[in-house]
Amino acid sequence: MYSILQMIHSYWAYLVLTMIVIASFNAITKYLSGKEFQAIDFRIALFTLIVTHIQLLIGLALYFVSPNGFKNISANGMSGLSSAARLLAVEHPFVGILAVTFITIGYSKHKKKLTSKPKFKVLAIFYTLGLLLVLSRIPWSNWF
Repeated sequence: MYSILQMIHSYWAYLVLTMIVIASFNAITKYLSGKEFQAIDFRIALFTLIVTHIQLLIGLALYFVSPNGFKNISANGMSGLSSAARLLAVEHPFVGILAVTFITIGYSKHKKKLTSKPKFKVLAIFYTLGLLLVLSRIPWSNWF
């Protein structure tokens, strides 16, 4: 179970990262150029929201079955974790939850805006914050 969840979480992360980059870039460029909000923009924002939430659910399941997550904290305590173990057991999950929270807030707030410029502004701010958080706590050593 652990190895399957880890594989899914790792490969799904590529889709998540790609979608957050696309959604952030789309929102920033269309905000700066003053374009109208269209159905494709809504779909990009929605698909990004969906894939990030799926990644969060996979990650939470992985957190409780992985020897690197909750089990590691239970066995060693917080003070017994190395920096690499702390990244996997504490920082990566916490910052991932924050990133998904920012993306969710951005998606929810953009729906309440009536015109294009404020919609793109909200999406650009919150999705880019989510992207920066994700990039800050990816365990890069496991990716390469």
